[in-house]
Amino acid sequence: MPVSTSVVLRGDVVSAVVDIKDGRLPALLHWGADLGPLSAGDVAALATGSIGTVVPNAVDVPVRLALLPEHWTGWVGRPGLSGSREGRAWTTQFSATAVRFDGQPVTEAFAERGVGLLEVDCIDEAAELGLTVAVELLPGGLLRARATVTNLAAGAYQVDNVSVAFPVPTQARELLDFAGRWGRERFAQRQPWTIGTHLRENRRGRTGADAATLLHAGAPGFSFGDGEVWAVHTAWSGNHVHYAERLSSGEQVIGGGELLLPGEVILGEGESYGSPWVYASYGVGLDAVARRFHRYLRSRPGHPSADRPVTINVWEAVYFDHRLQPLLELADLAASVGVERFVLDDGWFGSRRDDQAGLGDWTVSPDVWPLGLHPLVDHVRGLGMQFGLWFEPEMINANSDVARAHPEWVMAASSDRWPVESRFQQVINLGIPECYAYIRDQIFAILAEYDIGYIKWDHNRDLIEAGGQASGRPGVHEQTQAFYRLVDEIKAAHPGLEIESCSSGGSRVDLEVLQRTERVWVSDCIDPHERQLMHRWTTQLIPPEMMGSHIASLSSHTTGRRHDIGFRAATAVFGHLGIEWDLRLASDAERRTLADWVAFYKANRALLNRGDLVRIDFPDASLVAGGVVALDRSRAIYSFGAFDRSDVAMFGRIPLPGLDPDRHYRVAPLLLGDVQGGLRPPMWWGVQRDLSHELEDLQSGHRPRLVSTGEAGVVLPGRVLSTVGLVHAPTDPDQAVLYLAEAID
Repeated sequence: MPVSTSVVLRGDVVSAVVDIKDGRLPALLHWGADLGPLSAGDVAALATGSIGTVVPNAVDVPVRLALLPEHWTGWVGRPGLSGSREGRAWTTQFSATAVRFDGQPVTEAFAERGVGLLEVDCIDEAAELGLTVAVELLPGGLLRARATVTNLAAGAYQVDNVSVAFPVPTQARELLDFAGRWGRERFAQRQPWTIGTHLRENRRGRTGADAATLLHAGAPGFSFGDGEVWAVHTAWSGNHVHYAERLSSGEQVIGGGELLLPGEVILGEGESYGSPWVYASYGVGLDAVARRFHRYLRSRPGHPSADRPVTINVWEAVYFDHRLQPLLELADLAASVGVERFVLDDGWFGSRRDDQAGLGDWTVSPDVWPLGLHPLVDHVRGLGMQFGLWFEPEMINANSDVARAHPEWVMAASSDRWPVESRFQQVINLGIPECYAYIRDQIFAILAEYDIGYIKWDHNRDLIEAGGQASGRPGVHEQTQAFYRLVDEIKAAHPGLEIESCSSGGSRVDLEVLQRTERVWVSDCIDPHERQLMHRWTTQLIPPEMMGSHIASLSSHTTGRRHDIGFRAATAVFGHLGIEWDLRLASDAERRTLADWVAFYKANRALLNRGDLVRIDFPDASLVAGGVVALDRSRAIYSFGAFDRSDVAMFGRIPLPGLDPDRHYRVAPLLLGDVQGGLRPPMWWGVQRDLSHELEDLQSGHRPRLVSTGEAGVVLPGRVLSTVGLVHAPTDPDQAVLYLAEAID
């Protein structure tokens, strides 16, 4: 029997009004700012006030836009469900038959609920399909939705697309999403929202360095701190879609789903397909949108603690040169500067002496490690550090024992030819049960033999013509599910094991992989000049503590730029801090400075890894400014990074957002290591350049020296600091100045 009800979900100053009228599919009458308590009459009036008019040359009834849009209603945009039974049952008309909230039936005509899961069961008897639409309000005010379609007939039903669409009000007229490439992931692109479809399809078989990541629609000119913004994120690590659609009739939606290849999902009787969760975040300003994601992730029971262990990864120190003695020296030096986790990267297994062989043979190489990894693992553990290890379980080299034994395990469209190589490798088909079991058992054997607390899980190529050789059918969907299942099995067997999602750097960053992993590798490029912006936009989705952020070596591996340790460290501390540097080549002075930065991070990681993200809107693009503010507003750390040379000699006053307007704060610079090049301290710092040594410093190439002129810093109310701000000290390009704000009342 068709149901008719309205359900209001409220929490964390967000409201979602879900209308399930006369058995129709659920529709969002409102998603955004909290509307306060509503009565049944209020919602009924809102529903009436939301009915559109019949426009000329359109269907003769108002179009009702559901979360899963249906063509039969007169909706001429993207349908929520596409599929058929060999060309039949290609259009649907579902009726809602039952409603549940957190598993309990909703039988009243109106219900107001808080945070929780609303599910609506539906049926189309003519098409012989079942449907469940789920809408969930999460802690932090995040909304998410998904749809599950079930075949109720004896004949097969092919699913081509299942996506959900969130309506967006007419004041949203600009779009912002991300693009990128290897070594330069996640940079923002903005454009007007015009009539038509802004479609971001990803066919790489992984999330992708160029993924949209988040699709925002907002009021014209929206910024980090201002303007209403609505955003969606498709949580899926394979092929996927984000889209924004505005029709000439006036409706506009943002949504997403999985991108299914032809024939990937064919349902037999009783079988179901569930779309990925599509997350939706509303806020005034991009920071508010981001904080909803952060607060949801931090609310989960298994979210990593704020005390993220300082990590060293030895890839850029030794590459494939796995000799025990240099690695022992690196471990000693790492421990001496305060490192808490030591990670051995690619090259420890099989015939893996370079990137052309060995992938898939996950046994310790007896040639390189005649005693196994025990001497290194035992030494690292004896120094009090965790030991981590690199794997790339989804990939295979043609030059490997496993490929020679099982060529049929390579993903390909047919057995006649393999796909074009990328990085000398192919994809191993985890959809084959025997292949899956082999990879799982190899990893389990390593974890059983060695005391490993951390896996760096890599995935270094796109999936091209990725199918099953025997069936000839595409297999990206099945491969993605198998990857999730494999990680779930490993984590269930090894509680406490942390896994990093790495994929040629930052090509697998999405909320579904982050249900299973504790951090992501932002990019293979750790040049701080590039990372300043990559961090700025990666944190639009994930909190800093899940973002691998390493202090690079003097000369960048990927760009060739050279930066002093101050800029490298000041950039890296705003994330899960690590080191990617051959410390054997560092001077004693550099290692002392590095130890000071590590100590600073440890002393402040509770704030850095749990505070509210703030990013400062400033018209001069040569400055990248932002920081974190404690949840109780007692402390904040800000970073002002000189990204380039400005057109002006001084920036003027820059606001410090996020502070309690009614408390007083002492703000002072945090000076660690050498003084920044070109620094000109303003008077409020309480220091000035030592002019008596200026000529000597210039001639010798030394950094300027500072002398005290009085008490450091200045005390002002939070309202003044966030509204008026303070004059910032100019520096040379690629320098960063940190400020500490501490409440004194």
